[in-house]
Amino acid sequence: MLLYKQKKNQAAKGNRLLISVTVLGSAGPIRFVVSEEELVAVVIDIALKSYAREGRLPVLGSNLNEFLLYCPSAGSDALSPWDTIGSHGARNFMLCKKPQLDKTADDGTSNDAITRRGSGSWKAWINKSLNLKVSSH
Repeated sequence: MLLYKQKKNQAAKGNRLLISVTVLGSAGPIRFVVSEEELVAVVIDIALKSYAREGRLPVLGSNLNEFLLYCPSAGSDALSPWDTIGSHGARNFMLCKKPQLDKTADDGTSNDAITRRGSGSWKAWINKSLNLKVSSH
C-alpha cells in the first residue's frame, strides 16, 4: 500500500516518459522512465547508474561530466545538461564519452594540432564505419 502512495505522488510531478539511451559500444539500449521535467544531467546520471547496475561492458565509470547526451533525430549537437529531457520531443538518445584532447601523438612526439584519443563521438564512429571499403570480386 505504501508503494502505491509513493507512485501516486510521483505522478503529480508531470508527464513521465519511457526513454531509450544507447551507449556507444554497448550491446543494446537502456530503457527507463523519467519525468519530462528532469534535466539532461540527471538523465545521464540515471543512465550511468543503470548501465553499471546491469554489469554492461565496456565499463564507463560514474562521472557524468565525462559524457554527452545526443538526440540523433534533433541534430548533431550534444544536449545541454541544463535542458529538460522533455523539451526535445524525442525518446531515443545516444550517450557518448566526451572526446579527450591531447597535445601529444601516440609515439610521444608533440604535435602542433590537437588530436583526439579513442572513438570520442558517435559521429566519428559512424563516419569511420561508412568509410570501410568493400572489395569486389
